[in-house]
Amino acid sequence: MTDDSSTEKLRLFVAMPMPEAVRNEISGVQQEMQRLVPRDAVRWTKPEQFHLTLRFLGDVPVERVAALQEAVHAVCRGSPALRLRAQGTGFFPNARSPRVIWAGVNDGERHLVDLQKMLEAVVRLFTKESGTERFAGHVTVGRVKFLKRPEIEKLAEHAQVVKDHLFGEWTANEVELIRSDLLPAGARHTLLAAIRLAE
Repeated sequence: MTDDSSTEKLRLFVAMPMPEAVRNEISGVQQEMQRLVPRDAVRWTKPEQFHLTLRFLGDVPVERVAALQEAVHAVCRGSPALRLRAQGTGFFPNARSPRVIWAGVNDGERHLVDLQKMLEAVVRLFTKESGTERFAGHVTVGRVKFLKRPEIEKLAEHAQVVKDHLFGEWTANEVELIRSDLLPAGARHTLLAAIRLAE
């Protein structure tokens, strides 16, 4: 990959969409959490942008996007549709010093983990961003900017209350390549390609 700073680049990630009904359920718990902390203490994800990130790629040169799309397509052709479940909330790295607030997503059969590993292998040629050592399916609900200890404890207590809350189940039959533009009002996401999984 070229380091030429004059080359136009797109900030990209690979993700799975989720049904509106599931997003709405997660949004309900998100709103409960918002009431527990100061308004500007957390950058909350817009519900319409809830998704399951499989791999964040960062800046990819425009001329490499078509090849990236074909690499993702090759993986998806051999991967079955997944039966996913969104359930419970938690924190990265942990509840004592949260940086990310998430809702969990898994399939119970590790097909999601297998798909992510295969995608990880093919997208390495297109990104300088290091992948996660251990993939954990999740939807980012919010990113913590600053919280005091009592506020962290309130969030942790609430996460315990909803740890078994089922947001919904659905069949995921496509993977999306998404462009993310960072704007003053927050990230703007643009769908570049929707790639079907095998039926």
